[in-house]
Amino acid sequence: MATDIVAQLAESLAKTGVEDGELSYKGQGRKLDDAQSVEEIVKEIQDFEDLQALRLEGNTIGVAAAQAIAKALETKSKFKRCYWSDMFTGRLRSEIPPALNSLGDALMLANARLTVLDLSDNAFGPDGVKGIERLLKSTACYTLQELRLNNCGMGIGGGKILAAALIQCYKTSSAEGTPLGLKAFVAGRNRLENEGATALAQAFKLMGSLEEINVPQNGINHPGVTAMAGAVQNNPNLRILNLNDNTFTEKGAIAMAQALKHLRSIQVINFGDCLVRPAGAIAIAETVSEGLPILKELNLSFGEITEEAALAVVHAVKNKDQLEKLDLNGNCLGEDGCKVLKDAMEAMNLADILGSLSDDDGEPEDDDEEDDDEEEEDEDDEDVDDEEIEEEEEEEEEDDDSNGIKLSTPASAPRPPDVSSFLSFPSPDKLLKLGAKRALLIEQQVDVSDASKTAEAFLKIASVYKEENNDVKIAVLDSIDALLKKAFATPSFQGYSFVSSLLVLLGLLKSEDKVKPVVVVPGHLHTLEHVVRQDYFPKENVAVLEAFLSRNNNALESCGNARDDLQSTLQRVRSEG
Repeated sequence: MATDIVAQLAESLAKTGVEDGELSYKGQGRKLDDAQSVEEIVKEIQDFEDLQALRLEGNTIGVAAAQAIAKALETKSKFKRCYWSDMFTGRLRSEIPPALNSLGDALMLANARLTVLDLSDNAFGPDGVKGIERLLKSTACYTLQELRLNNCGMGIGGGKILAAALIQCYKTSSAEGTPLGLKAFVAGRNRLENEGATALAQAFKLMGSLEEINVPQNGINHPGVTAMAGAVQNNPNLRILNLNDNTFTEKGAIAMAQALKHLRSIQVINFGDCLVRPAGAIAIAETVSEGLPILKELNLSFGEITEEAALAVVHAVKNKDQLEKLDLNGNCLGEDGCKVLKDAMEAMNLADILGSLSDDDGEPEDDDEEDDDEEEEDEDDEDVDDEEIEEEEEEEEEDDDSNGIKLSTPASAPRPPDVSSFLSFPSPDKLLKLGAKRALLIEQQVDVSDASKTAEAFLKIASVYKEENNDVKIAVLDSIDALLKKAFATPSFQGYSFVSSLLVLLGLLKSEDKVKPVVVVPGHLHTLEHVVRQDYFPKENVAVLEAFLSRNNNALESCGNARDDLQSTLQRVRSEG
């Protein structure tokens, strides 16, 4: 008998979905127009002594029905969770605010303390926000932890109303010693745009308690993204950040990258379809590389990211032990770029983490003729500059014999070794004249915190390498070793950016900034062959260099033997690693 009673009780509970003080009518598709249509629901609410949660999702509720349900809630002081998404299907927009006001007033009268308010998928617009405005400002929401308003069509006006209500709730609750500590905010597909997002960002910044911000598909551009970045920075416990399908561009992405530097608990970053572009991706990569220790997912898909920037992202995640997914699909990598990314991830034993690249958009188009014209103009300018400098140096080296009077200190007197002069116009003789301390002098001159400047200095020093001149060869390699040891030992130095800059300058990788490649000489490749065998050079970069050098690139045709030697060394080093 007892067993039968338990079974009947279990069946009864299953019908209403009762769990942890919860009464559920989820997904029953009821059309509840008036008080008579909700008599059963009202009775069950009244009979549920310690009701904490009510699920009404997937039904459609009219004003009279809502008022009847509200009346039953007026005595439920332990009520905490409202699961009221998708409950106004087929209703007039004008019906929704009075229905919501009735339900909200009942909770206030019951002295309830809400933790969850979910009104997603109700498409009620700004007027619907007005329907919960009074509730959000009340003591019932001082304890609110989750606010879910996904796909409600709030618009800019609704976003501003919502932000103002949250700000007032925070201020009044703080004055009473119980500040609002909202943890999750979900409001995707609401057309918030810049003004709505900026208003909400002010509320988020004030609260500082958020662990989840989900605002995808809201038409937010870089001013709104920048405002949101300020809020992100002020919410140190943030775990989930989803701004998918808004338009960052470089400005918004860089601002967001700076904000992320303040977070230690972030686990999921979704900036997919946000047009972060190469500069934004590189800024985000630097932030990822420097921090975000428990990052699990990073989505930078469909952002017009080029191969160079995507490679920076790949190298940024190499030490992220908890990373489960990296999404770079739909960018501008090209077939070769996709292969390079896959090879790099495989070299770091992270191949399984990289998502599909099947929707890659191919390499970005550029105007080759225009680039060629610009390069020719640049070359002409450089030729003129070189001639002028040489003439100036010759004039300085000539004795000043003006009016037949010779100066007591002739201009031709030998000048002390000058590192700047060597780096501006490198020559073997200038390097040797820097003396025994040349490596230290060069190391002090180059800003190793700047990866691109370090790459430029590397190529200038390496350009004077002479295989047949042992003194010059040793001077070059000693100087390079000192420079790169310091660089890779500097915490702020971005090794992947150095390699990317090097590849761009060698003409092996296209650059977004139209950087002009150097004329590659064998000394560049001989020196690089030496470097990749050194302990200070990260082994994960070897696979990247090997992938790029394996291409049939015209930039290396004149260095056949040096190129072959370097490729052999890279293969050997990678196999040993």
